[in-house]
Amino acid sequence: MDAEEARRVDATLRRPGIPGVVAPEDPDDAAGAWRVYDSPAPATRKDTTADALTAVVAEFRAAEPEPARGPDSGPTRGFVIPPDESRPPKRPKGGTASTAPPARF
Repeated sequence: MDAEEARRVDATLRRPGIPGVVAPEDPDDAAGAWRVYDSPAPATRKDTTADALTAVVAEFRAAEPEPARGPDSGPTRGFVIPPDESRPPKRPKGGTASTAPPARF
């Protein structure tokens, strides 16, 4: 990640209180790649980027869980409007009956 992405990652970690220090891999090159570390000290820090990502995903997944779906639940959106069999089909302005299938939305 670059410096701009690092600022966004830092803000994302702070909101739910996920620990981590977002800093450049090379402390002398702020234009280079950035990672998440367990401490700000370059000599003793440990890369925790993967752990931070896992924690962020778990936090947001818990906040908005996916709806439960069974294996054969079928589509969750859409419906079919069958033609009304009690009335004759409407004729288009050309005078011929429509043979179009039922409308699908």
